[in-house]
Amino acid sequence: MEKGHDSSSSMAASELYTKFARVWIPDAEEVWKSAELTKNYKHGDKLLHLTLEDGTNIEYNLDEKTKNLPHLRNPDILVGENDLTALSYLHEPAVLHNLKVRFTDSKLIYTYCGIVLVAINPYENLPIYGSDIINAYSGQNMGDMDPHIFAVAEEAYKQMARDERNQSIIVSGESGAGKTVSAKYAMRYFATVSGAATEANVEEKVLASNPIMEAIGNAKTTRNDNSSRFGKYIEIGFDKRYRIIGANMRTYLLEKSRVVFQADEERNYHIFYQLCASSHLPEFKNLKLGGADDFHCTNQGGSPVIDGVDDSKEMSTTRNAFSLLGINEQNQMGLFQVLAAILHLGNVEIKDRDSDSSAIPPNNRHLQVFCELMGVTYQDMSHWLCHKKLKTAQETYIKPIPRMQASNARDALAKHIYAKVFSWIVDHVNQSLRASVKQHSFIGVLDIYGFETFEVNSFEQFCINYANEKLQQQFNMHVFKLEQEEYLKEQIPWTLIDFYDNQPCINLIEAKMGVLDLLDEECKMPKGSDDSWAQKLYNTHLKTCTLFEKPRMSNKAFIIQHFADKVEYQCEGFLEKNKDTVNEEQINVLKASKLKLDLLVELFQDEEKATSPTGTTTGGRTRLSVKPKEVRPGASSKEHKKTVGCQFRNSLAMLMETLNATTPHYVRCIKPNDLKFPFTFDPKRAVQQLRACGVLETIRISAAGFPSRWTYQEFFSRYRVLMKQKDVLSDRRLTCRNVLEKLVQDQDKYQFGKTKIFFRAGQVAYLEKLRADKLRQACVRIQKTIRCWLVRKKYLRKKHAAMTIQRYTRGHQARCLVKFMRRTRAAIVIQKFQRMYVQRKLYRQKQAAALVMQTILRAYMARQKYQGLLRNHKAVFIQKHVRGWLARQRYKRSLRAIVYLQCCIRRMKAKKELKKLKIEARSVEHFKKLNVGMENKIMQLQRKIDEQTKDNRLISERLNGLETSHALESEKLKIEVSKLKGIEEEAKNNANRVTSLLEELERLRKDLTTTQKEKKTIEDWATKYRDEMEQMVAELKEENGLLKTEKNDLNRMIKEQSQQMTEKMARALAEETHQLESDLNEERSRYQNLLTEHLRLEERYDDLKEEITLSVNVPKAGHRRTDSTHSSNGSECTYNSEFAESEESSRHGEDVTRGMDTSLTLKLQKRVTELEQEKSSLRNELENREEQFQRARARDDEEHRKSRGAELEYESLKRQELDSENKKLKHDLTAMRQSLLGNAGAEAGAPGSAPYKVLVDQLNTLCEELEVRKEEVLILRSQLVSQKEAMQHKDEKETMTEPLHYAEDVHNMKDSGAITQAYLSLKETNRSPTADFHRLNEDGELWLVYEGLKETNRLLEGQMQQQRRSYDNDVEVLRGELQSLKEENNRQQQLLAQNLQLPPEARIEASLQHEITRLTNENLEMLRTEDPTEYRTAKLNILRRMVDLMEQLEKQDKTIRKLKKQLKVFSKKIGEMGAGQGESVSPGQMVEETVRPVNIPRREKDFQGMLEYKQEDELKLVKNLILELKPRGVAVNLIPGLPAYILFMCLRHADYVNDDQKVRTLLTSTINSIKKILKKRGDDFETVSFWLSNTCRFLHCLKQYSGDESFMKHNTPKQNEHCLSNFDLAEYRQVLSDLAIQIYQQLIKCMENILQPMIVSGMLEHETIQGVSGVKPTGLRKRTSSIADEGTYTLESILRQLSAFHSTMCQHGTDPELIKQVVKQQFYIIGAVTLNNLLLRKDMCSWSKGMQIRYNVSQLEEWLRDKSLMMCGAKETLEPLIQAAQLLQVKKKTDEDAEAICSLCNCLSTAQIVKVLNLYTPVNEFEERVSVAFIRTIQTRLRDRCETPQLLMDTKVIYPVTFPFNPSSLALESIQIPGSLNLGFLTRV
Repeated sequence: MEKGHDSSSSMAASELYTKFARVWIPDAEEVWKSAELTKNYKHGDKLLHLTLEDGTNIEYNLDEKTKNLPHLRNPDILVGENDLTALSYLHEPAVLHNLKVRFTDSKLIYTYCGIVLVAINPYENLPIYGSDIINAYSGQNMGDMDPHIFAVAEEAYKQMARDERNQSIIVSGESGAGKTVSAKYAMRYFATVSGAATEANVEEKVLASNPIMEAIGNAKTTRNDNSSRFGKYIEIGFDKRYRIIGANMRTYLLEKSRVVFQADEERNYHIFYQLCASSHLPEFKNLKLGGADDFHCTNQGGSPVIDGVDDSKEMSTTRNAFSLLGINEQNQMGLFQVLAAILHLGNVEIKDRDSDSSAIPPNNRHLQVFCELMGVTYQDMSHWLCHKKLKTAQETYIKPIPRMQASNARDALAKHIYAKVFSWIVDHVNQSLRASVKQHSFIGVLDIYGFETFEVNSFEQFCINYANEKLQQQFNMHVFKLEQEEYLKEQIPWTLIDFYDNQPCINLIEAKMGVLDLLDEECKMPKGSDDSWAQKLYNTHLKTCTLFEKPRMSNKAFIIQHFADKVEYQCEGFLEKNKDTVNEEQINVLKASKLKLDLLVELFQDEEKATSPTGTTTGGRTRLSVKPKEVRPGASSKEHKKTVGCQFRNSLAMLMETLNATTPHYVRCIKPNDLKFPFTFDPKRAVQQLRACGVLETIRISAAGFPSRWTYQEFFSRYRVLMKQKDVLSDRRLTCRNVLEKLVQDQDKYQFGKTKIFFRAGQVAYLEKLRADKLRQACVRIQKTIRCWLVRKKYLRKKHAAMTIQRYTRGHQARCLVKFMRRTRAAIVIQKFQRMYVQRKLYRQKQAAALVMQTILRAYMARQKYQGLLRNHKAVFIQKHVRGWLARQRYKRSLRAIVYLQCCIRRMKAKKELKKLKIEARSVEHFKKLNVGMENKIMQLQRKIDEQTKDNRLISERLNGLETSHALESEKLKIEVSKLKGIEEEAKNNANRVTSLLEELERLRKDLTTTQKEKKTIEDWATKYRDEMEQMVAELKEENGLLKTEKNDLNRMIKEQSQQMTEKMARALAEETHQLESDLNEERSRYQNLLTEHLRLEERYDDLKEEITLSVNVPKAGHRRTDSTHSSNGSECTYNSEFAESEESSRHGEDVTRGMDTSLTLKLQKRVTELEQEKSSLRNELENREEQFQRARARDDEEHRKSRGAELEYESLKRQELDSENKKLKHDLTAMRQSLLGNAGAEAGAPGSAPYKVLVDQLNTLCEELEVRKEEVLILRSQLVSQKEAMQHKDEKETMTEPLHYAEDVHNMKDSGAITQAYLSLKETNRSPTADFHRLNEDGELWLVYEGLKETNRLLEGQMQQQRRSYDNDVEVLRGELQSLKEENNRQQQLLAQNLQLPPEARIEASLQHEITRLTNENLEMLRTEDPTEYRTAKLNILRRMVDLMEQLEKQDKTIRKLKKQLKVFSKKIGEMGAGQGESVSPGQMVEETVRPVNIPRREKDFQGMLEYKQEDELKLVKNLILELKPRGVAVNLIPGLPAYILFMCLRHADYVNDDQKVRTLLTSTINSIKKILKKRGDDFETVSFWLSNTCRFLHCLKQYSGDESFMKHNTPKQNEHCLSNFDLAEYRQVLSDLAIQIYQQLIKCMENILQPMIVSGMLEHETIQGVSGVKPTGLRKRTSSIADEGTYTLESILRQLSAFHSTMCQHGTDPELIKQVVKQQFYIIGAVTLNNLLLRKDMCSWSKGMQIRYNVSQLEEWLRDKSLMMCGAKETLEPLIQAAQLLQVKKKTDEDAEAICSLCNCLSTAQIVKVLNLYTPVNEFEERVSVAFIRTIQTRLRDRCETPQLLMDTKVIYPVTFPFNPSSLALESIQIPGSLNLGFLTRV
């Protein structure tokens, strides 16, 4: 350990121990405490003045003898380093503080200490052991990444492969430190990165051995819930390709005593509790188990349950591991049966019979179960548990034993059985893991107990500490050796370093007459005891060995001074544990078991057959690798008596021999606290373990030499600030030498090596102090200058402000004076006019008041006078009327009295006269009765009466006259009376009126008074009301304003809400779209992953096939398989290897074709089945529809039949007329033929003669007319059908209300004539039917109907002509547009031809320029239309018209082709007919004349875009076009995609000739050849890119020319002629799509392999901005510790490589969309790899590195911008890296900073954010670390995030690829085949 004077010896103490220097002082609680000097130290001072961190001032007294100063503290920038050896001051407090800071603050559990990995148990599950972390560490150098167990494992794996030397990983530490977990993770790493050589899943078996060994060998202790109670060394075997082939396990010192005894709060081995927890299972019912509390072996500790552990689930895991390792169910049940028997045996109760004997009560239930499970008799076992057999030379005695000895014998038997079970399981695990092939090398993982010291230490602790002594010795030698090698390599003088050698302690234990030797000797003594052995130890070693001591107060213990500490061992039990005896009779009873279990036979087999002794505590390998010699019969007995100590010593010697033959790697596990609290650091416990595990010894050895080591470039970069410009030379080494000689005067403090500078301890701290002082001085100077500038700027600003204020103040005062004067003058003028106004107003008021008073007085007097006159007049008038009224009243009374008297008298007279008349009448009737004959007299009387009647009439007339005159007089009188009455009434009224007037006058006076009061009240109310109204109006106005404001707010809110709703709907739609896209991408990704897995299985199959072939044949020397991680494409089926040999034999190729046909046939059969099912479903649906239509039509068929009769008749007539014309034409044609035959002249009928031409012209004319007539007939027939369908559709629409598609019928009639006829027929159909259908057949009527129809047709034709003219105009416009498009197409082809003649660079530039021009023109065209909606509508209409025009042109082309074919037929017939005449022509003339008819058809056949080849040339085609085509050679100058075009043209010809076999074989050969060439050259990017481009082009050609309308709409008419006509290749399109996906994935892997070495160096390590990043001191774990530098990559290297990728793909004609996907994947790889390395490298997490990363990302974005790829999504893949770089640069102090970080880093997970904050490391002293409180604040704010806990990004992710359809405008008939392809056997068709 470094002392104080050592640390200060680097330079004068006065230079280091100055004011503000920080030191470490001892402390009882914290071990070491930090303090700061408050006063400079001077030589000779006896004390130091210090201030603790809590502010306490103390005086630290120096040791008077040694005068050692306290340890100096390292600079803050060195705190938290990955490697403890990077610390400048190497001592115990620095190591302890660095570990504490990393563990508690940064949550980092791993730290390097030179070659040792220090692992602190976090007591918490950390997400740092996933497969992503394994992939991140795989292939990395040990110093490049943060410390990790995976880094150590990777180092061991690489050194094994590089140095061809076996490796060992030694994991040590005390119980609970995490040894088992570390060893487990190391084995997991090997199993993951290496893979297995066979399909036996060896790596899974290796990992599966862990739960088994933990179940039978681990237990809960007070320090650890899963403590390993044995040591193990696992050798993982590898073959020559460094893949796992097997493993082997050795075990050491099993703690058997735990089987029968456990301390408080401890448990037995896990397997017992797992059995008890699974006792309810049916298969365990016969074991008769219960809970763990029911058995003595499991309930002694009182803690049968471990928190968070389910023993039943662990039991299931253990059983699955047994099954995986090949232990069958029967053996498993046998094991559980034996273990259950041990539990029952522990419950057997033994009682005293007397003082010297014991007995077991009869029918002991647990013993019965034990005997039943073990298959032994109860009597034998109960007897030998209480007795033992003694053998002498002559006799054998059976002696009872006391209860205590019997209990010990029972426990010994239980321990012996468990040890046998443990050994058996280890043997079978080794047997399962044994390699089936020869082992080439191995990596051993040693998981062994660390140094132990307890209050009571016994034999187990002695053996453990003995093993640690041996391991520490080996560790010290290895560290010393590495130091020596480093010094020699750098050619530095080597000085022997004194290090602690523990060989004396080892000799004390294992040498002759050592502790173990004396122990074995005492065990052989008949009466040997622990006390006698202790005495022998005292006598032998007490005086001769300084490491051996005797306790003062004990004679049964001894003390040994180990390397870690003194340990006191109690001698009690040493002999018994060393002997490890067991009663042989009990073993014999077990051997005699009646159970038919092979397990019991193997467990208790004869000891002579075993090479390792019974009851061994090692539990290790039971067989040695060397076959033992034959021994005497007594040798086995001697071997049987071999002690435990002897066995352990031998096993340890074998282990040390193995370790010395390997390269060791050390992992030291530290237990941070005894309470198992997560991330809690106890300094006391940590220091104890650091001292015990050798970490501090490593530090001491390093500190004794030159611990700090810098490369010259690193030193120059770090301390450039200490150099002057003149000191900087071109030679970095010379520069550093000159500077160091000036800075450090003592040359012994440093040494110059070949590549590094070596410094002694403390020198780096001194240099850092000089650097900090220099920077501080520079900062002070900068601050001085800046502060001066700021103060002067502030002064100038204040001066200018003061002058400005003065100027404005004076101006303000002047303005105020002028204003005052103006106001004074204005006030005088205002007063003058105001006073005048007031006086004038007073005068006018007084004048007005006088006039008003005069007016009122005069009016009052006039009114009084008038009122008097009016009263007098009224009184006179009243008197007059009253007097008249009184006179009239008197007259009326008199008149009434007179009239009344007259009436009374007249009534009396009338009564008298009536009485007289009644008497007379009564007498006449009497006389009538008496005198009947007096009629004459009566007649006379009657005449008399008539006369009297006449008289009476006259009198009455006279009376009437008198009455009339009397009535007139009465009227006059009545009028006068009424007048009088009126006068009387008026008089009365006047009298009453006077009274009422007086009353009214009084009332009016009162009303006037009341009215005046009311008026005043009303006026007051009006005033008040007016005020209220005004106030109300103001309030209403205000309220109206508020309402308007509220209305506006509401309108704004409504708009905002509507906008929000719109945005919300848009977001929801976008989210839904994004979700659908994500689901689609997931499906694509899943499908493409399945393709990848399928490819991997194919490759695996091919590899196995090759291995089988190689195993059958003689293997070639030096053959090695490529790495298992190598990506290559194999064939899709198992015939690939056969096809590889098809170049030699065409017959073999046919076999391959049949193989491919088989796979394709299966696919086609599946597809056919699906199509048949679909066809049947469609047929059923069609039948249902037909039934519905039939029912709908049934009702109206009859009535429509009559209405359509006339039309049908007309059509029949028309058809008859056309037939007659057709017959006439045929007759004319026949006549012409006869005339032709009849002409005998040779020249007249010869081809080329004038008659022949005329005849041909007439024939063509007739043929055209005949064709027209035929078309008319067809149109009429289609018209009838369309009429029928139209009527049916109409009926269906009326009855079923379903949408009907008339457009389909119109769509089927492409030419205008058919449409016209259909329209006419439809119009005719819709006419009402005539009533005289029965007269149509009469004479004359048919002609009239026909004429009417003709007139109707003419009318409709006129309308159609008008429509036709408009249609023709539209067609002309479209033709013009089509012509412009054709011209554009021709121009494009010309440009393409010109580009093909240019070099590649100029070609790309010209293409880009042309594309820019085209886009510019399109944009200008777009701008011409102001309304985008109208523009889109017009564009859609134009597109529709173009489609219609294209369809019509296609129809015309078909018609023309059909006519040409007919013309050819006729020409051929004419040629045959003229053959006879041609015989007389001369040969020369015949040759000349026959040239023209031969060339005409050939001109039609040329350039059809097809290539013909023979079947036997197929292999040659594939070989020349695919297998031997070099992308860098011939393919560079080809048209992009030319191989794809050639293959498709060959395929077209096979389709044209309808050769299905040829199509299948061509496609099969093509696919397999592409796979073969990619498998052969799959690591060549150009090859993969070339065939990805051609595969996609071939796939696009299959789609473009498939005949599908969706694909044909992009074609030209000429291209549509080239569509495939006979075969549907949809299945092959899918196969090609899958092949393209595989090629794409291989392209991505190829690019990843190229980019992977560049990314970290270019993006992180290289300083793109020079001088920004600072280099901190590093330790022994330098980068490139495993391999030498392969050259550094820069960002320019990455950009150049990306440009090379891009240019290569563009040159090969890769689709632009596919290039975008490739670039996106490239950038994802760059971002993911960079971020993962950033998260695993503490040295990269700094502010300056964040700036470097952001600059590098900006350069990548600039590259995207230059390549016009900003919209491809590549930039978004870098967002996590950008946010991580921003996180390194933002402030990290306050809550606002935390909120900003949470909102900023939305693409980073919580784990990643916290990891970056934990790793953030200041490079300079001026930066500050992130506080723990701030990190906790971040965690609290991000707690609600829903995200995966994964730390690293998955770099293996490949985005799902899509291949958008990209039709080619290149005409197939224009393609020329270069001669360099050697395809001369192809014939253009």
